[in-house]
Amino acid sequence: MELNETLKSRVEEWNAAFAGKDPLEVLGFFLDRFGDRIALATSLGVEDQVITDMIMSIDRQAKIFTLDTGRLFPETYNLIDETNKKYGISMDVFFPEREKVEAMVKEKGINLFYESVENRKLCCGIRKVEPLGRAFKGKEAWICGLRKDQTVSRFFSQLVEWDKVNGLIKINPLINWTEKDVWKYVREKNVPFNPLHERGYASIGCQPCTRALKPGEDFKAGRWWWESQEQKECGLHKR
Repeated sequence: MELNETLKSRVEEWNAAFAGKDPLEVLGFFLDRFGDRIALATSLGVEDQVITDMIMSIDRQAKIFTLDTGRLFPETYNLIDETNKKYGISMDVFFPEREKVEAMVKEKGINLFYESVENRKLCCGIRKVEPLGRAFKGKEAWICGLRKDQTVSRFFSQLVEWDKVNGLIKINPLINWTEKDVWKYVREKNVPFNPLHERGYASIGCQPCTRALKPGEDFKAGRWWWESQEQKECGLHKR
């Protein structure tokens, strides 16, 4: 508890210190500050791939993990393999607990998430939120690829935040980047990315819950499209 209060008290200070700074400088500081107590939680989306590339240019031993829900696209699995080979790493992969998945499917059905918001959140909780909690054990901070211009709810996110749900410092190094900035970096650095992005997929999650965007739709429209806009978070980025 005392450690949490100490870290929380630094959020405002760090945001002031790193205002307008390059993401590489931000990452370098926090990787050095937290060592093995910080990790990148990657969904293999294009922003996370950019951050992975940046981290690898700073520290090849840095912790990187992803969550395998068991319902990902084949392209995402291929990208995990491609990323590991390019950077000479083996990112940690966290899976949901088998017993909980089996019980949920037996009671609610294999595609329960289409039936209600409650079912969808149950599925996300078992397949994503619980494994994330295990991945965070021993950690004091985590890195993710949020950008302000992705959704209205993320517009108010900051470079450094206190993640109250998980009791961790949360670092958003690309928070002020635009989509154009992200793709410029990808092309210049030859960063591997999910080919689904070139087929209209913006936010790529589980295969049954993700579709390509239609012209004019916003970033989150392709996720859980059968739900109302305000419901569209899986629990990993609660505010």
